[in-house]
Amino acid sequence: MHIYSAWPMKNTPLHQQHIELGARMGEFGGWDMPIQYAGILQEHQHTRSKATIFDICHMGEFELSGPNVLQDLEKLLTCNLASLDVGQVRYGFMLNNKGGTIDDLTCYRLGTQRYMLVVNAGTIDSDAEWVKSQISEDTLFADLSDQTAKLDVQGPQSRKALESIFECTLPEIGYFRTTEVELDGISCMISRTGYTGEWGYEIYADSAAALPLWNKILKSELVEPGGLGARDTLRLEMGYPLYGHELCDTRTPALTTRGMFISKKKEFTGIADVRNDLENPKELLVALQFDSKRAAREHDKVFFKEVEVGTVTSGSLAPSLGVAIAMAFVRSDCAEEGQTLQVEIRGKHFPATIVNLPFYKSGTARGLNL
Repeated sequence: MHIYSAWPMKNTPLHQQHIELGARMGEFGGWDMPIQYAGILQEHQHTRSKATIFDICHMGEFELSGPNVLQDLEKLLTCNLASLDVGQVRYGFMLNNKGGTIDDLTCYRLGTQRYMLVVNAGTIDSDAEWVKSQISEDTLFADLSDQTAKLDVQGPQSRKALESIFECTLPEIGYFRTTEVELDGISCMISRTGYTGEWGYEIYADSAAALPLWNKILKSELVEPGGLGARDTLRLEMGYPLYGHELCDTRTPALTTRGMFISKKKEFTGIADVRNDLENPKELLVALQFDSKRAAREHDKVFFKEVEVGTVTSGSLAPSLGVAIAMAFVRSDCAEEGQTLQVEIRGKHFPATIVNLPFYKSGTARGLNL
């Protein structure tokens, strides 16, 4: 089943596999992607209990290298990179001159003077142009997106599943670390950054390897395919921001994260506006938990004492909790944890309490020896 777009969409190397598996397809970031297979609820719960494989080949990968690459990246990104070891990964933001978020991304240090940025699918082209316009002449830039496959295997049983199906012992990899491995003779880079809150692996390989890796992993009795619908409910339960919802080019990430993933010890593009929002925020992102299953949606209005104070950015039923949750930007004077707000859903007001993230607190992402 398709949700049709008026514009031609790009396909990942696994597009035909999704069709054959009966996935409901839809547009995301300019790509024709699987939204769900057996159903969002089932895929969500399977990820929390066993393991799910997600096709993330639509994401972008940039490689940067050279003697000034660290200096260039320190200016480009909000997170501190000087302390990164080879094989370590860090999450951060790339900002415009006004402090608005161009993209949120992960930065991999692959060598002494070699880094990889993993960027969102819908911003690959604009990100590439921005990066190239900001780096030194002797910093080499390569867009590896078209030739790189990315498969995410997420869930507490993911290590057991991969080791069993590939008849191997995976190396010990710390959280937000990466290393090289061979899977069935295929050279891969694997990391543990995740987007679900569960233990899992991101597998990077040549795009030609996507199909054999996908088919082999799905032979495991522990693994089922998952679509972007479950990926969204999983990330929302963890309170992870999504570009285009909690992050955009007209807001600084200071309002989204309250300073997390933003270095206070360096200068970077957009820092003046970021500092202003850190010191004097007019609005802040909050996490809202409802007593009922009635889910709010993006753009729903938020009220405090019958006065409109904000807008929902993401909302859904939280399958792991059995209640609805949402994230919303609200006036900073209404953003205190424990505060009860009202969300207008289809013309009716429903109470929601501001809670501390993550909503779901039993994730295994940082677990040991799974």
